[in-house]
Amino acid sequence: MSTFNAPRGTYDLLPPDSATYLAVREAMAAPLRRSGYGYVETPGFESVELFARGVGESTDIVTKEMYTLTTRGGDELALRPEGTASVLRAALEANLHRGGNLPVKLWYSGSYYRYERPQKGRYRHFSQVGAEAIGAEDPTLDAELIVLAYDAYRSLGLSGFRLLLNSLGDRTCRPGYRSALQEFLRGLDLDEQTRARIEINPLRVLDDKREGVQRQLAGAPMMRDHLCEECKAFHEEVRALLTDAGVPFEDDPRLVRGLDYYTRTTFEFVHDGLGSQSAIGGGGRYDGLAEMIGGPQLPSVGWALGVDRTVLALEAEGVDLALPAATEVYAVPLGEEARRRLFHLVTELRREGVAADLAYGGKGMKNAMKSANRSGARFALLLGERDLAEGVVQLKDLTSGEQTAVRLAAAVAGVRDKLR
Repeated sequence: MSTFNAPRGTYDLLPPDSATYLAVREAMAAPLRRSGYGYVETPGFESVELFARGVGESTDIVTKEMYTLTTRGGDELALRPEGTASVLRAALEANLHRGGNLPVKLWYSGSYYRYERPQKGRYRHFSQVGAEAIGAEDPTLDAELIVLAYDAYRSLGLSGFRLLLNSLGDRTCRPGYRSALQEFLRGLDLDEQTRARIEINPLRVLDDKREGVQRQLAGAPMMRDHLCEECKAFHEEVRALLTDAGVPFEDDPRLVRGLDYYTRTTFEFVHDGLGSQSAIGGGGRYDGLAEMIGGPQLPSVGWALGVDRTVLALEAEGVDLALPAATEVYAVPLGEEARRRLFHLVTELRREGVAADLAYGGKGMKNAMKSANRSGARFALLLGERDLAEGVVQLKDLTSGEQTAVRLAAAVAGVRDKLR
């Protein structure tokens, strides 16, 4: 037994479960690759200031949940709690926005870290696939990203999820709403920490999940009643495009999400089979974020989909993914010369795209066949001294038990034909 365990609130991905996670990531990434999004990978840690400016100093992520460290040189760094700020920083640093082909469309996949109270669906280390479209103020982009996320979930076989949609306005109409909301919130019975949040970012109070707070918010003013004509038109176009694409959604005037950088379109995918941790993905438009972190004005939109919670959603719906076989052919050698010949044969099969494995360690026939059955392979290749003398290898169907002799020289082609 190991002396060490995984840190609290984290998990290890191990076979066979890891195959499901890989399949979910691939399903999320596939629509993006078909839509002109290029892959980007950023460091696992960034400057604390990047997240303080971008995510928001009043957010729980920055004030309570970031893992921070000080380097020997005195730099203040944080393990990345989310992906958008890092990706936008990387795009700006590389001057991708100056290439003359806006929007810059990027997707990414990786691990993120937040110091939270561990529970099912909420971990201190979690996995996301994200996408960002940087440098264009176009409702078609907002709709495109929402459709791509919707199609990814549907491709996995999920059906019990809902799309919540809202608009948070822009720098023209948000200030008026902010003042109206602050005036309302100041009249509520709130704790000192929440009252302080009213002055910094009152929209964050709407995102408070505590029942006592939500009960008092029943009469709170809604952003939709304060939208300027331009934001109204933008939001209506997003709604119309989603309807045309056959993507159902629910208008949720209280949806604000947990990050300060969102403007206009805000959305969240939720799954009712997950209890309190129902969000499986979400995002929105962040037209001012580039300026917040020292760049030019670059209106942008993006999302992040939770791999962990999507796996939980699949489990809640009882969806079994059609995963590719880890092993299609399992080779069982009997003797030293047979081991050498089967090693060569297995190598050739792998080069031909066949998932093949070999019984290692000089196992006897009985134990080797147990390993073959446990591997999930469709066929076993058996080679002994008599087979070598005759120039054949035995191809055994592990489902039916049928066994046929195949010429060694034609074994690769024979196996491929059987697997078709």
